[in-house]
Amino acid sequence: MSSNGGTGRLLGVLAGAVPVGGRVLELGTGTGVGTAALVGGLAGRGDVGVETVELDAGVAARARDNAWPEWVRFHLGDAVELLPGLGVFDLVYADSPGGKWFGLELTIAALGPRGVLLVDDMTPEAWWSEEHRAHQAGVREALVSDPRLVVCELDAAGGLILATRVG
Repeated sequence: MSSNGGTGRLLGVLAGAVPVGGRVLELGTGTGVGTAALVGGLAGRGDVGVETVELDAGVAARARDNAWPEWVRFHLGDAVELLPGLGVFDLVYADSPGGKWFGLELTIAALGPRGVLLVDDMTPEAWWSEEHRAHQAGVREALVSDPRLVVCELDAAGGLILATRVG
């Protein structure tokens, strides 16, 4: 599933606020819809690096077929395995099971001071399996109870959790 328009607009706004020399991470490249929103929000600045991680090689290949600025880097692999080596980020968009359902602690650890985390698809849907519901409930609970984060739940675009790392 691709990010919807509301999520994309918010990603653009958040990317636009990333400081000079900052770094952005997307977990779950998919076909590149979220990546495009992040790049669009940066308006060609080139002073911010965007990194995106995708597990599925076929999906990643389709995303890479688009024309991207040289400051966008694609990583193929499991986010949980890659996160420890990727460094610290000012903005993280978690849109894959790896780094959200599994390895959420690694994602939070990748946030720099005052780093912002956006997690989507947090409003339960009728078609979700019980496993899906349990994973999303666990993510929500972990985020809202983490003392390092200030969290806001947004009832928009499939349910969003926006968090800033303060500790």
